[in-house]
Amino acid sequence: MSTIELDRARPGTTDDTTATTATTATTMPEVLKRDGRRRPFDDGRIRAAVSKAFAEVHGEPSATHGRRVAEVVDRACEEIAARSVSSVRIDEIQGVVEHVLLESHEDDVARAYIDYRVQRDVARSRATDLNHSIVRLLDKDQTVVHENANKDSEVFTTQRDLTAGTVGKAIGLRMLPPHVANAHQKGDIHYHDLDYHPYAPMTNCCLIDFRTMLAHGFRIGNAQVEPPRSIQTATAQISQIIANVSSSQYGGCSVNRIDELLAPYAERNLTKHRADAERWIPDAGRREEYAREKTRKDIEDAMQSLEYEINTLFTSNGQTPFTTVGFGLGTGWLEREIQRAILEIRLRGLGSECRTAIFPKLVLTLRRGVNLDPGDPNHDLKQLAVECATKRMYPDVLSYDKIVELTGSFKVPMGCRSFLQGWRDEHGEDVVEGRMNLGVVTLNLPRVALEAAGDLDAFWRLLDERLETVHDALAFRIERCRQATPGNAPILYVHGAFGQRLAPDDDVDRLFRDGRATVSLGYIGLYEVAAAFFGGQWEHDPEAKTLTLDVLRSLHAHAARWTERLGYQVSVYATPSESLTDRFCRLDRERFGAVPDITDKDYYTNSFHYDVRKDPTPFEKLDFEAEYAPYTSGGFIHYCEYPVLQQNPRALEAVWDYAYDRVGYLGTNTPIDRCYACGFTGDFEPTARGFACPGCGNTDPRTCDVVKRTCGYLGNPQQRPMVHGRHVEISSRVKHLAGPASLAAGDRA
Repeated sequence: MSTIELDRARPGTTDDTTATTATTATTMPEVLKRDGRRRPFDDGRIRAAVSKAFAEVHGEPSATHGRRVAEVVDRACEEIAARSVSSVRIDEIQGVVEHVLLESHEDDVARAYIDYRVQRDVARSRATDLNHSIVRLLDKDQTVVHENANKDSEVFTTQRDLTAGTVGKAIGLRMLPPHVANAHQKGDIHYHDLDYHPYAPMTNCCLIDFRTMLAHGFRIGNAQVEPPRSIQTATAQISQIIANVSSSQYGGCSVNRIDELLAPYAERNLTKHRADAERWIPDAGRREEYAREKTRKDIEDAMQSLEYEINTLFTSNGQTPFTTVGFGLGTGWLEREIQRAILEIRLRGLGSECRTAIFPKLVLTLRRGVNLDPGDPNHDLKQLAVECATKRMYPDVLSYDKIVELTGSFKVPMGCRSFLQGWRDEHGEDVVEGRMNLGVVTLNLPRVALEAAGDLDAFWRLLDERLETVHDALAFRIERCRQATPGNAPILYVHGAFGQRLAPDDDVDRLFRDGRATVSLGYIGLYEVAAAFFGGQWEHDPEAKTLTLDVLRSLHAHAARWTERLGYQVSVYATPSESLTDRFCRLDRERFGAVPDITDKDYYTNSFHYDVRKDPTPFEKLDFEAEYAPYTSGGFIHYCEYPVLQQNPRALEAVWDYAYDRVGYLGTNTPIDRCYACGFTGDFEPTARGFACPGCGNTDPRTCDVVKRTCGYLGNPQQRPMVHGRHVEISSRVKHLAGPASLAAGDRA
């Protein structure tokens, strides 16, 4: 990584020279970690490990055991200090602790301490052991086969991808800088998508430059594709581009402003039908009506084909492409008809059973003067979108003015929630399409708080230390992506998906550097951080709220410094956690036990979300979360949860309107499950194996349509079981946040 400077900047809010304890400040050597890093000596780590061993042998800690632990720690520190060396290795510290325990006649505790260290060493070794990894996959370890909620592990192509991913993870861990690999394995951080990257220098999510590709043609495989001459051909080409892009990266992809994108191709249909009408319809007054009716049918057919094609595509990584379609700003007749078709087709559902389509994710943009208020030209389409959301959960909504304020320009998210920051090219033009994200590394915030044990100064010092590792991980992601060649992914680099058409020997880095791409610092568990210092009911405590905001301000400040030093846009990302909400919590529970309101829940709260166990109104929830988004503009989404809304769409519209000036991106979560056996519509009950119809107990996915929010997208958990349901950010077990009555702004249901 010689071409990228590794940042060692620290937050200005902490004193970097302050040692963890008074003892270690002057007398203790530095600790030489297994991965080669040097760290200040921290007797708290010895105390935690010895306490865990005592608890394993003697059960619940008592005052006597506390004194014994303190004696062991003090004697171990004295022996280490007496060596008069500048540094001490981890294994040497462990040897001293074991010796002191044995000398203190704590043989059983020493055995427990040794066993724990051996287990950790074995776990580290197994993570890069291909044989062990493959055996876990063949044994259908739930944490492996169900890590991604939209991959069906029973399908051959998915099994092949999971096998390749297992190998990729093991090799990737060996490729990572040792301290980054160690931090990932321990659960200090999470290096996302390790099954694809760094084994291959692949990129994450993107906004495909459909506009240029359709206008100038492109190549896929052996075919040179000419510009489309109708909307039907244009949507067919879009689906082919999506399939190929999704097979060349590992994240989601988006169609930005599809109504405006497709309008020129629908115009060609309209022109053709006008010519036909001129030739065949004698009544001049009916010619335009005929042409528009035929064009309307063409638009509907094209959009229906796109919906079906995306839902039936299978990429090389064994899943339907994670696709987002944005629309809503076009006010011309053609743009309005495209919007209407998108919504009506989604409302009708897929197939004879009218099942809810999982993809593409629909995102409607709200804007004053366009569709927000009665009297706006597209307000009727907003009403249709509200109805669609009550029955199909999509569309989510973007607040145009807030997105511009938060990110610097308007654009839809890349995939489920990743946002590009505003960027202008050498001509001063704002560029949105053809840009991408290079990957995410997520920080385990609750662990930092748990390790600090109530000491805020220690929390900030530990946060600073962890952020150094996150920085190095992000720098490595950038460096690895830069090693790609245009030939690795022709659809991206050569044929226009990334906006420029590179020659075979061009440097792909020209598409990444100077802010054109983003790389993301993710975080999880802001709620749990405050709970560690202020208890689980902290939401109305101003001091606790300030702490959480200060944490995000620190992350935002680090990202800004890293952007300047690295020459690449580092953004703070409210992480799409999926199974990470489970993984971090599971690892921390093993280490710290069942800590009330933190690890005892068996999941961590994603990003800045309000604690899902509580029941604020949607308006209270939006007000609470709105303050966080400015510090996490690289990726965010807000949710409100409702009961069945199909008979009360005005309740949802009231929340959309309230959200417009407060948050940039809002998702709807409402029960839309259906049982074809008994006709029940509403919220299915979670079970150990999936979901069951409350009406008749039906669990057969062939006669049930169970759709839940899964990390920003929708998912079919009945067909692809979740890991204990815990990676669903807002799951069916959560209390409803709005009641069944009509909901006006300010009402508490």
